[in-house]
Amino acid sequence: MKRLPALLLLALAANAFCQIGNDSAITPDRLRAHLEFVANDLLEGRDTPSRGLDIACTYVATQLKLWGVKPAGDNGGYFQVLRYAKRSLDSSKTSFSINGAAKTWAKDFAPLANPGSAVNANLVFVGHGWKIPAMNIDPYASANVKGKLMVVLSGTPAGFDFRDRRGEKGKGAISPQDAAAEYGAVGILQIPNSSTLEAFDSYAARFTQPGRAQLLTPSDSQIVPTITLSKDVVLQLFDGEQTSGDDLLKAADDRTEPNSFALSGSKQVSFTVVANTEESHAFNVVGIVEGSDPSLKTEYVAMGAHIDHLGMGGNGPDTIFNGADDDGSGTVSVLEIAHAFASGPKPKRSLLFVWHCGEEKGLVGSSYFTDHPTVPLERIVAQLNIDMIGRSRKSGDTNPANKMLTDSNSIYVVGSKRISTELGEINESVNAKLNKLRFDYHYDEPNDPENIYMRSDHYNYAKHGIPIAFFFDGVHEDYHRPSDEVSKIDFVKMSKVAQTVYATAFTVANLDHRLKIDHPGG
Repeated sequence: MKRLPALLLLALAANAFCQIGNDSAITPDRLRAHLEFVANDLLEGRDTPSRGLDIACTYVATQLKLWGVKPAGDNGGYFQVLRYAKRSLDSSKTSFSINGAAKTWAKDFAPLANPGSAVNANLVFVGHGWKIPAMNIDPYASANVKGKLMVVLSGTPAGFDFRDRRGEKGKGAISPQDAAAEYGAVGILQIPNSSTLEAFDSYAARFTQPGRAQLLTPSDSQIVPTITLSKDVVLQLFDGEQTSGDDLLKAADDRTEPNSFALSGSKQVSFTVVANTEESHAFNVVGIVEGSDPSLKTEYVAMGAHIDHLGMGGNGPDTIFNGADDDGSGTVSVLEIAHAFASGPKPKRSLLFVWHCGEEKGLVGSSYFTDHPTVPLERIVAQLNIDMIGRSRKSGDTNPANKMLTDSNSIYVVGSKRISTELGEINESVNAKLNKLRFDYHYDEPNDPENIYMRSDHYNYAKHGIPIAFFFDGVHEDYHRPSDEVSKIDFVKMSKVAQTVYATAFTVANLDHRLKIDHPGG
């Protein structure tokens, strides 16, 4: 037999050393082919819920079926169905009165499209209505709202924003809506701020149009009616009370937190809020490639990306938010990782793939999946999340909007050692053998002001103690703009990151033990 040249043998040996599983099956050309469909104008920005998102989910499910990836959604299919509703106020059937005196819609009051009714209800003022343990704010400690109407200041107390709910400050925080349901209030009356009062009639009219689609959950029946009051009605309600309407209107602007108190029993409110509901749906797409070990294949290494984006509505000539990078890049990378596992060698554990909807609406799809998992959540040993890996900052780029964008050989890695140091070490070891990307841990700082760790789908897995790693190229000039297009994607970089995620998953899935969890609080 003819001997192979020594140099060729060395080259083959080097190639074998750098190969992990079937990582080379993930190529720039294959990623491009998928992304040119997923980020096409025909999908209308993949809003949640929307026809375009349904098409994207169907595309992903079709590829999985062709490759033999097992369905793992509802009822033996690839889709996990999330039910949504759009509500609009029926102003002709909606009424509001104080002590029997009728008030005028859009002049005196502006209800959200949350249906409900009450007759001669008493009122209790409870500050902003937020219970925030980390700030020692609990307006319900001295107020009984059961069977009564809560009167709240609009917005949040100073020092607390809505996005803080996902951070340390938000631990145990309860919104006015949740508090009303928990403590048995029949509804909420909101004291507006100045900006709402400036155009009260147009503010009211907007609720007669179908609102943003809201996820329907088993607790949906607990949504309480919420009515914003005009300045005159606020002044009338608080006339003669321990705090005046003028002071409370000022507190709504200043975001101060006045003490709770019950209003005089001589003031009673009756209302009926009628809403029309249009139901729709959205999907998580879920598939499994089974592992090779008879025992360990009942455990899973999960990989995910969010398949949705912002839909349509841009102000310029291009009105479609195609989201090629955000998160078309993650969507098609996870798709090609699934293909690599389906067509290549199988590790011991199974691989779970989830394309989450509704990330742009508040991590809705991943929250739903981890609350209603289609495999036992305790059997998921790790979750690797890809959200934006397709852009690179070019040499000499001085645009401030691209300051935090990684270059063609770098990627941000977030959270890989927060729960399991071992996962982070495996990720680094794999990278050293394969593409030798520069891992940037800038956003992994616990006091990161942008709170990136809690802003993508991996966080809902981490909350359950599952080790995670998040791969992210950084915010850039086209982030959340219609200009986030396929033509700007660096497919070579994208393939390198996807190969690294694949190889990390392959390695974790082949361990003879579960990842060691040394920081269970994350």
